[in-house]
Amino acid sequence: MEIGKDELKTGTTTVGLIVKDGIVLAADMQATMGNLGYDLESKKLSKITERIALTNAGSVGDSITIVRFLRTRAKLYETDREAQITPKALTTFISNVLNSNRYAPYAVQFIIGGMVGKPQLFEIMPYGASIEREQFATSGSGTQIALAVLDEGYKKDMSQEEGIALAVRAIAASKKRDIYTGGRSISVMVVDEQGVKELPEAEVKKYIPNHK
Repeated sequence: MEIGKDELKTGTTTVGLIVKDGIVLAADMQATMGNLGYDLESKKLSKITERIALTNAGSVGDSITIVRFLRTRAKLYETDREAQITPKALTTFISNVLNSNRYAPYAVQFIIGGMVGKPQLFEIMPYGASIEREQFATSGSGTQIALAVLDEGYKKDMSQEEGIALAVRAIAASKKRDIYTGGRSISVMVVDEQGVKELPEAEVKKYIPNHK
């Protein structure tokens, strides 16, 4: 069955970075329908637990469904085991779900970041393949552009502020050159031992290059 041109997708560029004592996640805010920029305020960052968050790229409907599923699964895990689910355990779980549906796949790609004594970052493909990243991860149509920025600017043990600035710069570069990456602004989340924090749009603006 061919996916119709009216299917709502995020198009998108999302990134995740390991910084000193935490994770920085960032994404653009445009969702597309065919060649139309349908939504300029699309949310592509989601808090799953108090120590885990993710970015999504692909079908909006599939992404929302899986995010709801992961939140429920994480709560059940913590109730049954009286312990918080780890980023690796959550990644393994969703990888198995995606792989079991490979003949009728969810059109999604995720970056999962979280804390379990140290920062952990994973990239998950539509058929369930998962990769643990030691530095950064990207997803979506603007991946090549974002990778160029991250390759040039990333360094080990970056501060959170440096990581936020680099992540925003990578998304901003993709917004400039990738027609499926856009939106009103850029979304940013930070995950550390204090929990998951989404930065206010006003705070993100100061990191956007050439922002007036």
